[in-house]
Amino acid sequence: MKKIKHVVISGNIGVGKTTLAKKIAKKYNWELQLEEVKDNPYLDDFYKSMKDWSFHLQIFFLNSRFNQIQKISETNNIVIQDRSIYEDYEVFTKTLHDSGVLKEREFNNYKRLYNTILKYTKEPDLLIYLKNNKIDNIISNIKKRSRDFEKEIDRNYLIKLNQYYKKWIEKHPKKRILKIDLTDYDFIKDPEYLKKIYSMIENKINQLN
Repeated sequence: MKKIKHVVISGNIGVGKTTLAKKIAKKYNWELQLEEVKDNPYLDDFYKSMKDWSFHLQIFFLNSRFNQIQKISETNNIVIQDRSIYEDYEVFTKTLHDSGVLKEREFNNYKRLYNTILKYTKEPDLLIYLKNNKIDNIISNIKKRSRDFEKEIDRNYLIKLNQYYKKWIEKHPKKRILKIDLTDYDFIKDPEYLKKIYSMIENKINQLN
């Protein structure tokens, strides 16, 4: 494969990002940067009261993601990052704002900070986008990992996130995106499909300029 530096894996909650990112990192001996979930001080409160805690949560993730990007820029390793800084705004923050959960004042404050941060970030070499059009599959995956704060996750919230992911991906530079549809496939149960994913990644990287 060609030499790259920064790969991002993106997609809805419960779509399989973290699981696949771990497998990819092991396969290619890449460094792994996972999303801060375990030590996140706001997730539990957010799912109990989205209106009260959405701004706090999104600021936390924005700061966390920017710190990861800075570390990636300083290392000589190839890094795969679990979720991008772009979807923090384009998918999650916009969904919360347009749904009336995040107030206009907080949304504008977040947007200004996000745009400032983008001036100091470089786009990843490759974005691997995982999609699953069957919300029931996503909900099933969420239940399997048994996180207490996700037990009451709203089905409509997941549907809206899927819709906003589609909008975001459609306007993202196509040459740096690899789309993987998991609607009818399970790379955990089907090792042959996992091999196919590896092949897709290798081919895409070799096509990059």
